[in-house]
Amino acid sequence: MAALRLRLAVYALILFTRGLALAHAEATPGVTATEISLGSILDLSGPMAPYGVQVKHGMQLRVAEINREGGVNGRMLKLDIEDSASDDRLAVLALERLIDHDQIFALLATVGAPANRGVIPVLLKRNVISFLPIASSRATYDPPDRLKVAFMLSASEQLRTALPYLFSRHRYSRICSVVEDGDFGNEVMHATDSAARSEGAASEHVEFAHGAADFPAIAAKLRGSSCELVVFGSTVADAVGVITESRRIGVAADFVGTATLYSNLMHQLGGKAVEGVYAVNTVSQPYPDDASKLVRDWTATYRSKFAEEPSVYAVYGWVIVDLFAKAAARAGPVLSVSSFNAALENSTFPRDMFGSPEFHVTAADRIGSHKVRVSQIANGKWVAISTLLDAPQP
Repeated sequence: MAALRLRLAVYALILFTRGLALAHAEATPGVTATEISLGSILDLSGPMAPYGVQVKHGMQLRVAEINREGGVNGRMLKLDIEDSASDDRLAVLALERLIDHDQIFALLATVGAPANRGVIPVLLKRNVISFLPIASSRATYDPPDRLKVAFMLSASEQLRTALPYLFSRHRYSRICSVVEDGDFGNEVMHATDSAARSEGAASEHVEFAHGAADFPAIAAKLRGSSCELVVFGSTVADAVGVITESRRIGVAADFVGTATLYSNLMHQLGGKAVEGVYAVNTVSQPYPDDASKLVRDWTATYRSKFAEEPSVYAVYGWVIVDLFAKAAARAGPVLSVSSFNAALENSTFPRDMFGSPEFHVTAADRIGSHKVRVSQIANGKWVAISTLLDAPQP
């Protein structure tokens, strides 16, 4: 009889605990007993659409895999994606729809510093998590906030790591930056100046209006300035145009860019002209003949599903959903902003098959890793030439 009463008491406690979890889940926007609602804002029709579409496909691939495996603590992931067309105002309107209509728990993988500059203040105001935006912007993690979880170091921090490494390999006496106007270009320009001063080199800049680069004029300036290292703060298309014209007129310089340039689009568009170009990266570009069977299999699956070659942006999408799901799983059955943060801050997520560094955030440090590597295009592929390097503390 006593054993029966004990079993009934335990059963009642289990039901009570589950009831509390379900009640709490219903009270958390974007979380129900059966579903976690997530959102993403990508450029699917504007100038960054080649990136945005691949991020979308990578996210969709991982969401489908997770849901086939039973979801996260029994909840299916629901992903709603909005198109910003790289328009900051459309990004904010899209976010309002995702919050008010779709009741999202978190916004994942928002592409581009301008879009993030617009949406992050809204996310903070509406108590929605900004999870791993794809932007080389310090605003994604500084000042620290429990609603910010960042994926990439700022452009300046990337270059503060990469440029000293390149100087250790080559003694450049004159470095130049080629930058589009705006915050991104300014960051690259200032990082170039800082590196030049530290290394005792001269520096010079060529700035152009966004979307209006005059490739022959820029290449002529680089040749006239006798630049030995050229640092880019621009899109892939503009960098390829400048490099191609520079090679044509005989500019004898090395070229380097932030993670913005690290994509298979670089060598697909540039061909032989971009051989030897350097860029910063953390996640690695997948290739069908990768040394890792896991990456080869992943690449084959992606190609079969989407009928295109995956770029590193597809990997970004996959990895970001994967990290979210792992953190949400560790948060347990009662998923909230607080439990999600506690899971993040008490966990270190190991390196994945794509070469990403370990991932860990704290209350005071909202970027998952301060490590980057330097890669170079060789024989039409990105090849890592450094190990993971620690970014200098500001």
